[in-house]
Amino acid sequence: MAQQPNSWATTYMTPDVLRLEDHERQPCEVWTRVMGYYRPVAQFNHGKKSEHAERRFFKEPASSSAPS
Repeated sequence: MAQQPNSWATTYMTPDVLRLEDHERQPCEVWTRVMGYYRPVAQFNHGKKSEHAERRFFKEPASSSAPS
């Protein structure tokens, strides 16, 4: 028996449907860890918001030696 294509995916996953106007978008709430607990960035004071904007992220290189 041949598998039928997923009608939802073919109908809604096209690039035309994924484009949204600004008024259609849902706001995204960003949380970050501060002083040992998580907190929404929107609740930060001006100083903490500027600190958050200046943060630099890094990726630690993988260890060259494999564990035994």
